[in-house]
Amino acid sequence: MDVQYIHFVWDEVKNRQNLRKHLVSFNEARTAFFDEKARVTHDPDHSDTEDRFLLLGMSRRLRLLLVCHCYRVNEEQIRIISARKATAAESRLYGRSLDA
Repeated sequence: MDVQYIHFVWDEVKNRQNLRKHLVSFNEARTAFFDEKARVTHDPDHSDTEDRFLLLGMSRRLRLLLVCHCYRVNEEQIRIISARKATAAESRLYGRSLDA
């Protein structure tokens, strides 16, 4: 995915809620998409009404984040749904991808 041409969108109310709950803004979460080592997986548990995906990547603040998102407009737009710091298990998964 060539993220330099991707447009990011989100609900500003949801962004403020996410920042209060997880201490991660969607603006920071957006930067994790530029991590060349980021991993993206489908999120079947939360894809009832739309296909949702999880991105595990390093933000520009050097925090490993898990970002729930979906693609819109022929995959040229990413809607960020939620973001949080990665758990220890997710961090190990990310570390294994660096070793590969």
